[in-house]
Amino acid sequence: MSDRAAGLIPVYRRLAEVPRGFGPSVAAIGNFDGVHAGHREILSAVVAEARALGAKAVAITFDPHPDQFLRPGQAPRLLTPIAERVRLLALTGIDAVLVLPFDAVLASLPAREFVRQVLVEALGVRGLHEGGNFRFGRRAEAGTRELAEFGAEFGFAVRVHEAVHAHGLEVSSSAVRELVAAGDMRRARWMLGRPFAVLSTPARGRGIGTRLLVPTVNLAAYDGQLPAFGVYVTRLTMGGRCFKAVTNVGNRPTFGEASFAVESHILDFEPVDIDETTPVELEFLFRLRPEMTWPSPEALKKQIFKDVARAQRYFRLVAGG
Repeated sequence: MSDRAAGLIPVYRRLAEVPRGFGPSVAAIGNFDGVHAGHREILSAVVAEARALGAKAVAITFDPHPDQFLRPGQAPRLLTPIAERVRLLALTGIDAVLVLPFDAVLASLPAREFVRQVLVEALGVRGLHEGGNFRFGRRAEAGTRELAEFGAEFGFAVRVHEAVHAHGLEVSSSAVRELVAAGDMRRARWMLGRPFAVLSTPARGRGIGTRLLVPTVNLAAYDGQLPAFGVYVTRLTMGGRCFKAVTNVGNRPTFGEASFAVESHILDFEPVDIDETTPVELEFLFRLRPEMTWPSPEALKKQIFKDVARAQRYFRLVAGG
């Protein structure tokens, strides 16, 4: 059975879930990690063409990311886990998402068979939109030139989009990952069109039971992309509340043996009902400084007061807080 993204649109998790007679449709294929400004421009064109044709607008993506299956040792840490990716895709105005399991069968499928089985027979595609570096099929054998040839053969139009630029920077998922990994939240936000965020749950301990009673939250283990070690101005949403926070990403070197954590100190704390399964969204707004080793806990405490003061100033001047 298919599910629904954000309660809005159908999400098909296998090709067999697509209803018979689904088409006609207009589609885009991609990993869509981050659903950044470039992705949204392509999907906006998909929606516009679909509306003009009286067709359905569809995003086709993969789970896991192909690199996680084909090259697990070299696969990137993702900006958005699949559930969040699907939620963001649903917000673009498309009518459905097809999430194809990326496995040995799909990896070995020739490009022409992919077009025939997925685009033509299952989705009844009449138009396809892609970026210029799009590759698909067994061993990435085909690109946009071959796609246009398949379109001529099977009766669908192909539009190839140029790269989108933000403040002069070419937008791509890999570029966003590099910026986040460097702690450059401002430029990452330009490309994403929103603050970079991590979605997780609270770690065990630190006052978390059925109610959070202390103003500090550690995130549970997270295998997606994280910012560079350092201290950040953040927003923390959990338990139906949105809090202002200062977050340290790193190994907490002042306290002896390294212990990695993503630890947020809430600035406008009030007790809130959460437990270890409560979804937490942590938005990274601005990097205050890199992580440092301090000569004593007292020196660290003094710096924390400075970090908090700068964060509060940020919220007053930038975030309207």
